[in-house]
Amino acid sequence: MPLYHNDDQAMLAESAGQFMGEEGAIARQLRHWRDRDCKDGFGHDLWKQFGEMGFTGILVDEDNGGLGMGHVEAGIVLEEVGRNLTPSPFLTSSVLAATALKHGSDDMRGRYLPGLVAGDSVFAVAVDEGAKHNPSRIATRAEKSGNGFKLSGKKDFVIQGASADMLVVAARTSGSDGDENGITLFAVPKDATNMSHDAVRLVDSSMATHTTFDAVELDGDAVIGEVDNGRAILDAMLDAGRVGSAAEGVGVARGAMDLTVDYLKQRKQFGTLIGEFQALQHRAAHLYSEVEIARAAVIKAQQLLDGDSDKASLMASVAKAKVAKTAGLAVREGVQMHGGIGMTDEYDIGLYMKRDRALQEFLGDAYFHANRVAELSGY
Repeated sequence: MPLYHNDDQAMLAESAGQFMGEEGAIARQLRHWRDRDCKDGFGHDLWKQFGEMGFTGILVDEDNGGLGMGHVEAGIVLEEVGRNLTPSPFLTSSVLAATALKHGSDDMRGRYLPGLVAGDSVFAVAVDEGAKHNPSRIATRAEKSGNGFKLSGKKDFVIQGASADMLVVAARTSGSDGDENGITLFAVPKDATNMSHDAVRLVDSSMATHTTFDAVELDGDAVIGEVDNGRAILDAMLDAGRVGSAAEGVGVARGAMDLTVDYLKQRKQFGTLIGEFQALQHRAAHLYSEVEIARAAVIKAQQLLDGDSDKASLMASVAKAKVAKTAGLAVREGVQMHGGIGMTDEYDIGLYMKRDRALQEFLGDAYFHANRVAELSGY
């Protein structure tokens, strides 16, 4: 398949770009909520507008009120989210949680998906247990208790955990911490007793939590999929999130690059526009090519996910690793070419650097995914 968007996807990109550029602009959203020390880190009114635009239900089947589109379309929205640094729960709710809920019962989908599609509900995903992403080891346990389970353990850096109406939690129902099997996914409602959140603000001003489960009682209806056989669902959810975060990372890289190129066209030194300096032109041209290569890798990963290819997991890690390197280059070049002013809060370029740092760690950094590519390739 071609590594560019068709006409319908181009129309979606135009619509999403206009919406994020106006309603989701940095001054209107990110700076607004950051400067007010917002406990959620995003605006619920904007999230409601996401629903009205149809964005929240892109990955939700039409039978459940969504648009029934794919990861290419979700990535289009995420790229514009990244380009404008629009704070929202789209990645955790409409990509990660929505992917997991595809495997839930009819009753579960009927309970949670209408709120998501309408932009009324926010979902979070609780997988990691430590400073680094390592889904192969899960120590949080869910033990049988009557007709349900008792969930105990701790999850770290749960994005929007305290704001979520429901958390998708990966827990061990059998075996030891590092076993491949024995994983079950649960939909844990926000009002579950004995669940507590320790909220932390991340470097990009988004909110996360260290969430503790102290014998949280869940009924059997909270299980997503089958007991002990949740690893495949977990992997599918994580791959969707990795490709989604890579798409947002491309947007961050594009936004930083556009901001920098505009600055090169305006800033004068010794009476000459600095954009006329050949050394800076070469650096800008190199950055452009790297961003386009990263974007192509992401589109390929999205297409493979939508096609249920057995190479999708491999390409998801290729895309995540490539974008991490490229977005890192884009924000560093942006700050350097802005000069000293790039280190101040007055200019937006530093905000792109902060968002890039958070995205790089989310669901595995470049080193994690480079190693995963090697393992999936047989090394």
